[in-house]
Amino acid sequence: MKKTIITQFYAIIKKELRTYFNSPIAYVFIVTLLGFSFWLFFRGFFLQGQLDLRPFFDFMPWLFLLLIPALTMRIWAEESRQGTIETLLTSSVPLPLSVIAKFTACLIFLAITILSTLILPIVLSFIGKLDWGQTMVAYLGVMLMGSCYMGVGLVVSSLTSNQIVSFIISALICFILYILALPIVTYSLPSMAIPVINLFSLGAHYDSIIRGVIDSRDLIYYLSFITLTIYLNIQILESRK
Repeated sequence: MKKTIITQFYAIIKKELRTYFNSPIAYVFIVTLLGFSFWLFFRGFFLQGQLDLRPFFDFMPWLFLLLIPALTMRIWAEESRQGTIETLLTSSVPLPLSVIAKFTACLIFLAITILSTLILPIVLSFIGKLDWGQTMVAYLGVMLMGSCYMGVGLVVSSLTSNQIVSFIISALICFILYILALPIVTYSLPSMAIPVINLFSLGAHYDSIIRGVIDSRDLIYYLSFITLTIYLNIQILESRK
């Protein structure tokens, strides 16, 4: 029984990854991410004379606002549009397994894409001194932020059969969650409310991590957020049975 579940789990992951790499979405995602990475790095290098990866990490959540909803919008919405979601919901594969497998496939694809940008710190290490510890912690922050965006995208995708609607709503929700702690949002709020806002803001926790500081509160927040989105995804699909 255990072997069967593991086989089903890997089969779903392989199917999703095959779907990504057999479509233009994967290559647009990778090329866009690499293109902006190189542009941000070399802009600072040639114009400012600085070997600094901070602009790359600062810009990544904004780039993800467009790329990750585009990556997740088809996961469940396409199943609904084609009518295959009914088969999936009534199959012998446990629904939580399907949800976690699809999320894992997205995560693997995101990790592959982000790892491709490691060429930047590698180049930087040959030109000047690079703090690899801080850089790796910042990459961890990028993965956690991307995972949260993915969780939101999967939840929204399970609510609609229209991929465009899924893309727009996912991007909007992620945008709101990211900017919660920005000064432009909090400047008119009472000072006692700001720590509460920071607690729920994706951006506040991200800024803390890309500085090279691993705080258990940030890790707990991100892992809790990811777990919550997976749970909501399962509950939404269970309600459709």
